[in-house]
Amino acid sequence: MSFIFNGYVCSDLYIIKDFLQNVLNELSRIISDETVMFDVKLILNELVTNGAIHGNDYDRNKCVKLHLEVMEKVIKIEVSDEGEGFIFDCNKYNPLDLKCSGRGLIIANGLSDEFYVNKNKIIAIKYL
Repeated sequence: MSFIFNGYVCSDLYIIKDFLQNVLNELSRIISDETVMFDVKLILNELVTNGAIHGNDYDRNKCVKLHLEVMEKVIKIEVSDEGEGFIFDCNKYNPLDLKCSGRGLIIANGLSDEFYVNKNKIIAIKYL
C-alpha cells in the first residue's frame, strides 16, 4: 500500500472544504478502516484550517500546502502555511481558559502518534 498526495489550497474555508473532501475520497480507496479515516479527516481538517486562519490570516492570496504519504504502516501528514510560524507546547494549553485558539492543534496532536511543529510546518504521523 503506497499513496502520495502533494497539493495546495488558497486560504478560503469554502474551497478548503472541497479540497479536503477530494483528498479524503482518494485516501479512502486505500484505507478501509473507518476509525483511521475518521482520525485522519479530523487531523487534516484541523491542520489545514488552522494554517488558513492563523498562519495565513484568511488571506486568499496565500496558500496552505499539504503533503500526505501513506506507507506500509504509517500515514504522514505535513501541512505548511505562509505565515511566520509559532512555538507550540501542548502542555501550556489549559482547556479551562476557554480560548478560541489552540484546541485544533491539541485535537490533532491527540489523534496523532507523533506530532511535530517547526515554525509554520506541522507534521502529524498516524500508525496503521
